[in-house]
Amino acid sequence: MNDTNLTTTTEAAEAAEAAERLIAEFRSLPPDNDRKREIITELDANAHALPFLVSVVADPGEYDLARVESATVLRLWPPADPALRHEAGRALLSALRDPEEDLVRQYAAMSLAPYTADPVVAAVLDTTARADEDPLVQSGARFAIEEAHRLQETGAGGP
Repeated sequence: MNDTNLTTTTEAAEAAEAAERLIAEFRSLPPDNDRKREIITELDANAHALPFLVSVVADPGEYDLARVESATVLRLWPPADPALRHEAGRALLSALRDPEEDLVRQYAAMSLAPYTADPVVAAVLDTTARADEDPLVQSGARFAIEEAHRLQETGAGGP
């Protein structure tokens, strides 16, 4: 193994360890502790944390600001794995349908752009952009549609 592979392997192990440590801390905190939001921010771009972030955004009982941060991270760093990407899109759709959390719904709508290859996501996003009762959710859905088109044009949209 050359030095580059060793460094990459070491960095991956360190990222996995950091994710595990932060996830454990997150789970140990009281429900509405703002440290949860900070932890999600610290997990930004850590691929090992993506399944956890999907679970946070999908959980209607989770701290709303942690769900908002998770949605944002999932927009910026969508999973490369097709199955996890599908699960992330569906988790964001679930959050979009949460009648109790307007802010979570707004961020879920804005975060759906990388997931529009899924026909269900695309259809729900289109309907939301035209007919949601919350104008800020409608605006977020329109933003996501525009971003999805931009991602497709540049080829940055992934699978």
